[in-house]
Amino acid sequence: MTAGTGPDGRDPGLQPERTRLAWRRTTLSAAVAAVLAVKTSLHGGPSATGVVLCALCCALWLSFLWVAHHRIRALAAGVRPPALAPRHATAAVLCAVATAVCAAVLVV
Repeated sequence: MTAGTGPDGRDPGLQPERTRLAWRRTTLSAAVAAVLAVKTSLHGGPSATGVVLCALCCALWLSFLWVAHHRIRALAAGVRPPALAPRHATAAVLCAVATAVCAAVLVV
């Protein structure tokens, strides 16, 4: 085994680091979306619908944060991480889509 190669003989290069940074960027943009949802829902005075949608956006953000945190930790472990489980991938996609829908409803 040469320097820089993993136990399976492949050289991952900077791909794990790029993937980990991509998860962090996505989590940050989801946090910005959640903060904007809170700001939008409270802008004209809190309404029942706005507060419910704001709470839903925040819960979706926390769910996405949980999935992203587990993936970031797996990527930082140093060994080749297993593929993202289908249920985690589905949860991440559903959280992102649901957050976008909540944001669209708040804007309209």
